[in-house]
Amino acid sequence: MVKAQSPRAERFEDVVSEVFEPLQRYLHRRMSADAVDDVLAETLSVVWRRLDEIPDGARLPWCYGVARRMLSNHRRGDQRRLRLVERLGAEPQRAGTEPQAVDAGDPHLEAALSELSDSERELIHLWAWEQLDPREIAVVIDATPNAVSLRLTRVKQKLADSLQRQNRHSSGHTPDMQVPESNVGEM
Repeated sequence: MVKAQSPRAERFEDVVSEVFEPLQRYLHRRMSADAVDDVLAETLSVVWRRLDEIPDGARLPWCYGVARRMLSNHRRGDQRRLRLVERLGAEPQRAGTEPQAVDAGDPHLEAALSELSDSERELIHLWAWEQLDPREIAVVIDATPNAVSLRLTRVKQKLADSLQRQNRHSSGHTPDMQVPESNVGEM
């Protein structure tokens, strides 16, 4: 049994059938072909969300306006990425900072990192391996530098606590252990 489409879905399909090809041509003339589908999808997503705001007599011009803003967002993102790559490429390599797998071969560190969430691990990797500062990490993960600094501080503390806990357990020392009196004089 085929479920009937909602009036909203029908209206969306009607709008898309009218604007899809013109928007695609518009974007192809203004950007590289490999990014057109992404920007078109973002545009249609906005059209879906704001479907009730589209003026009936000016659907295509309204959608061109959305596509223009999506194209602008895409270009700004490309420019930010380019500036970051250029800035990182222009920085001199610090002595002894060759990128390495920090956790390779250290079972304690590997265990501590495995306790972190994927996003926490990525934050640590960007900071430790890629040696990015919070401002640069903010660009990578699309957050504010302040938010990155706070998260990084928490994650580093969580990692340190885990390592400290592991070191206590692996040292073989138990605080309740008493040295037999017969051995005291032999030391």
